[in-house]
Amino acid sequence: MSELGRFIAVRRGQLKPADLGLPDFGDRRRVPGLRREEVAQLAGISVAYLIRLEQGSSKASPQVVDALAGALRLTDAERAHLHTLVQDSPRTRKRRLPADRVTPPVRQLVDAFGTAPVILLGRRSDVLAWNSAGHALIAGHLDPSAPDRADTRPNTIRMVFTNPHTRDLYGADWRNKARDVVGRLRRLAGEYPDDPQLATLIGDLSMHSPQFATLWAEHRVRAWDVAEYRMTHPLVGELRVLQHSIAVPHDPGLRLVVVTAPRDSASEAALRLLPHTNDTVARLRADAPLPH
Repeated sequence: MSELGRFIAVRRGQLKPADLGLPDFGDRRRVPGLRREEVAQLAGISVAYLIRLEQGSSKASPQVVDALAGALRLTDAERAHLHTLVQDSPRTRKRRLPADRVTPPVRQLVDAFGTAPVILLGRRSDVLAWNSAGHALIAGHLDPSAPDRADTRPNTIRMVFTNPHTRDLYGADWRNKARDVVGRLRRLAGEYPDDPQLATLIGDLSMHSPQFATLWAEHRVRAWDVAEYRMTHPLVGELRVLQHSIAVPHDPGLRLVVVTAPRDSASEAALRLLPHTNDTVARLRADAPLPH
């Protein structure tokens, strides 16, 4: 089955007939969720045409894709992902992501945010740079210069699923964070299905993290936008923050993640303390190096 077919099959399996005003025959339904016939009826297309779409043997107009997205109750991000999958072909697909480059103006932009935590992410969510507060917030246990070299550069998706520090950092909101990073990765993989480094990242995480494998199989899609998380930092305590994702001018494949908190809140005061924690962590690292 094509990637498009898997996406449609999984998403219709996640819908309940009652959600769409359709009759539910209970135990007499042989498949979970919606039948293919029901999706086709809701989208105003034939079952045979839907089967050809799933098999990748037929194309669809934008209007048909929108109708199918409506039938499946897709979000805006998922609708865009569906359009990408329908349009994909060996001639039009983007083979691999371009290399990430951090130019002096981009580094200057990172520094311009002052004490607000900032992390610069590459196309595959590698950390390319961070300011002092950004380093202290998400990875104070790592060397501050880690993003400067490809062999030590952290990857935020790997951190979420394989790094105990990151899991503790997000605490009760870890699963929300995990869903977000997987959803963004799913959208990127749809745009670049042949990128070898993406394939390696997805394969490694699928083998070593059952939680990643489960979320990946759900075919959920997320957009880069603003997300609210509760965090528990080992040195400054409880935080409730917004993580804003901002495309870098002239290189929208790179993302600035800027972390903020409500004005005059305890979380804002805690964020201001982050740059001052680096000396404490450095002393601890010198006495007993912390695991990556």
